[in-house]
Amino acid sequence: MRPRILFVEDHDDTRFMIRLLLDKRGYQVETAESANQGLKLAQNEAFDLFLLDYQLGDGNGKELCEKIRKFDSDTPILFFSASHPKIQQDAVECGAQGFVLKPDIDALHGEIERALAHA
Repeated sequence: MRPRILFVEDHDDTRFMIRLLLDKRGYQVETAESANQGLKLAQNEAFDLFLLDYQLGDGNGKELCEKIRKFDSDTPILFFSASHPKIQQDAVECGAQGFVLKPDIDALHGEIERALAHA
């Protein structure tokens, strides 16, 4: 059975590209274009990993991460976002297992594998 990933990203092209690339690597990827949509999916469906962008049109990844952690303390969360020390610090503070800089797809795949292996 293919691991299920929820990817929350507000940029259409990035959402499409990452979904396609991860699908080719054997993952089943659901996407959300906003924090609110991502939260609803996270609450109502089972996922093996949450992949979050930091800057979202209706909030940010740290807030979404904190909301997910209120009802799910076990599923790994990774951030896939631009470089900024505050973002990396926020990822750790909210309970995420890792942070990958865009657009490093190989590093993203490695972090997903690592996070799923330790889940």
